[in-house]
Amino acid sequence: MLKNKKEMLKLLKPFKNIYVIILIAFIVWMTLFDANSWLIHADLNEDINDLNSKIEFYQSEISKDQNEINSLNSVNGIEKYAREHYNMKKDNEVIYIIEDQDSLKTKTNE
Repeated sequence: MLKNKKEMLKLLKPFKNIYVIILIAFIVWMTLFDANSWLIHADLNEDINDLNSKIEFYQSEISKDQNEINSLNSVNGIEKYAREHYNMKKDNEVIYIIEDQDSLKTKTNE
């Protein structure tokens, strides 16, 4: 038992210095409790990474939309868009819309 106390006192000897105690308290405070703590920085870095991925996504969407706008700047582009999306036609044309069996809505259990 006496040997254990001596060993324990040897281990605790550095902690008797006030500067060591203050340094340890400062490190604990800065990593866990401060407004600029390591935990808060980790959360903010995660948010920054999420926002950067959103920025990349929206920039790619902007470039896709810009390409579509450029294609719509011509008369042929506007005509193609109107035919594909609004089923428009010229006066002397007949349009047949062919749908697959999978795309048709059927009534079941009636």
